[in-house]
Amino acid sequence: MKSLTALKRLGNWDKKGRQFFTTADLAKIFHDDSPRAFKAGLQRLVAQEILRRPVRGVYFYALSQTRSGDSIEQIARALRRGEYNYVSLESALSEYGAISQIPVDRLTVMTTGRRGEYPTPFGVIEFTHTKRRPGDILSGIRDVGRPLKLATPATA
Repeated sequence: MKSLTALKRLGNWDKKGRQFFTTADLAKIFHDDSPRAFKAGLQRLVAQEILRRPVRGVYFYALSQTRSGDSIEQIARALRRGEYNYVSLESALSEYGAISQIPVDRLTVMTTGRRGEYPTPFGVIEFTHTKRRPGDILSGIRDVGRPLKLATPATA
């Protein structure tokens, strides 16, 4: 992929409010390349600092004109796309003022996907697996206008 083409395509996504992409997302955006050319192009875009990789498999458009304070949640959403994910445990309880600790460098996320811990430049994302059914999950979370939904105080 050519840098100019990449800048145009990523710029168009940035205008739509999208700055974080998985490797699979980028493969779809640059669909005209062979797998080997795509990998080399991706490495070139990272070397040119057009893309940054905050965590394995997720890339950030470094020249984004749209900056927001929810980068860590966007990374978490990208890491567990296709699963139910919501901010819970210490992160949610701290937001509600139910606990005195304020997790400044950590985001705790409940997920129907696998558990794991991912250090990023924006803080550590800690995924905790839940076996709750989707109906139970949906009744215990709420949309607060961020990338991830927030657990209710009772659920957290």
